[in-house]
Amino acid sequence: MAIGHFEIKKARNGRYHFELKASNGEIILTSELYATKASAENGISSVQHNAPEETQYEIKQSSTNQPYFVLKARNYQVIGISELYSSVSAARHGILAVTRHGTSTDIRDLTH
Repeated sequence: MAIGHFEIKKARNGRYHFELKASNGEIILTSELYATKASAENGISSVQHNAPEETQYEIKQSSTNQPYFVLKARNYQVIGISELYSSVSAARHGILAVTRHGTSTDIRDLTH
């Protein structure tokens, strides 16, 4: 079975973030912006550790009433945020994708 991967990127403002992509290349989780690449790498480690745990996900509603989910660390800090979905059911499918791909050890550094 194909598994997803992480991509570390540098934003225009010089900060770092990562995306978890499914095996089809679709972004399934996006991180916050970090001051250093090492912090982004620590965020990836946290995703790898917490992704398999159903209790670490929370489905929320956007200001436009669209569902999305967040993945939280054990200290309740948000590690990553999903895209907006058309239904809670679709958001649940997104969670399943993160549980499946979030333990990937394929980390691609695109900051060069």
